[in-house]
Amino acid sequence: MANSLEILTVLPPLTAIIVVLWRREVILALFLAILTSELLLLTDPGIIAPLSGFLASLERIIQVFVSAGNSRILMFSLMIGALLAYIRVSGGVTAMVEMLVGSGLAKGRRSVGILTSLTGVVVFIESNLSVLTSGILARGLFDKYGMSRARLAYIIDSTSAPICILILLNAWGAYILALLSGYEFEQSAAQILWGTVPLNFYALVTLAMVFYTVFTTRVHGPMKASDAKAAITAKGHNGGHTHEHAPSKARFMVLPLLTMIVGMIAFMFWTGGGDMTKGSGSKSVLYATALACLVAYAMMLMSGKFSHIKLVHIGFKGMGELLPLVTIVLFSLALGASLKELGTGLYIAGLAGDYLPLTLVVPMLFLAGALMSFTTGTSWGTFAILIPLGVPLIQTLGLPPSLVLSAILGGGIFGDHCSPISDTTAVSAIASGCDLLEHVRTQLPYALTAGGVTLLLYIIASLIMV
Repeated sequence: MANSLEILTVLPPLTAIIVVLWRREVILALFLAILTSELLLLTDPGIIAPLSGFLASLERIIQVFVSAGNSRILMFSLMIGALLAYIRVSGGVTAMVEMLVGSGLAKGRRSVGILTSLTGVVVFIESNLSVLTSGILARGLFDKYGMSRARLAYIIDSTSAPICILILLNAWGAYILALLSGYEFEQSAAQILWGTVPLNFYALVTLAMVFYTVFTTRVHGPMKASDAKAAITAKGHNGGHTHEHAPSKARFMVLPLLTMIVGMIAFMFWTGGGDMTKGSGSKSVLYATALACLVAYAMMLMSGKFSHIKLVHIGFKGMGELLPLVTIVLFSLALGASLKELGTGLYIAGLAGDYLPLTLVVPMLFLAGALMSFTTGTSWGTFAILIPLGVPLIQTLGLPPSLVLSAILGGGIFGDHCSPISDTTAVSAIASGCDLLEHVRTQLPYALTAGGVTLLLYIIASLIMV
């Protein structure tokens, strides 16, 4: 009986996926998934179960704001809307595009792609910051050269998390070290973590595919159609969205962006008491974005072209444009909390469990991580569930610690890249100005290819190392 009840724990994510595919409506899909999860959690359903489930779903969504970290993520997502509106309306984006094209740094599709992905690589401090910086910087350039926003969303999304998990001198590294800190190993937790870098096949294969896309300027699958549409728009409008606002000075874009990047690094040091790896990512990214908004506002006010009232209006209009995506992030966080209570992640991880030959344990952990982060929309949540399950396997079966850990980390990112309910997917869509479902649909073939290659590599690595 317990087993059949456990199977029901996959119903909520399944509901979300079916509704997304059927109605192409993410917000409805997420709400129905939360409702399904809350109905399963009811201890005494009775005749008013639908009403109880609905009220419990509302309470679950409200609970998201109990966590200061979650509230910061939602506030930062809204403020990004204001920041984007300021740098766009000021003419800074158009000026920046013209300056980069004039300087020869962005003289074609390849150089624009290289510039975008390298920006993502350089800003490895935090995945959301990496996505936002390169997305905001490249939007106008992609429009000018007739490349789709879906291509931009793919490049920034598939650069940020893989880079953060490979460079590790950031909140990701600190978080994973914290998860490992309670266990006894022969090596130190830091040595095991650094050992995952050459073995994190998903991150390495994904980055290789991004650079292939950038250097050859070729796209495949559904992204071809998105690119064809963008090319027509670019021809028809002489550079797509780029001439919405007359060019002013590039500094209207550069200074707020620089404020955000430098602010983020400084606040990571400050919130970590001088140690960047101990800093709070959610605090730093919110403070840095708020500061960047303030700088953009002050510059536009001082230019004499904008009144305070006009700037407030621009800011709120920008926030309004992102409201649907912020709602998606809010519902994703609520669903994640609900599924944690339901035990969905543990059930999926258990499926990878006890009856496997040794050489298949690592590949199955990779698949369990992918399934879990796909259905819950969080790679960090996946790490938190799977690392405590993976470590006993290392200790009892004598598996190589770095190989097991790299499979869990790679799996978490792989599922995240495929998931329409992941906050990183939503932030990538926000930063590039791409429709969320279009981003998921166009990125999926790339992520699945990288995932397939990774699975093969883990089977080979297990045969050699286990």
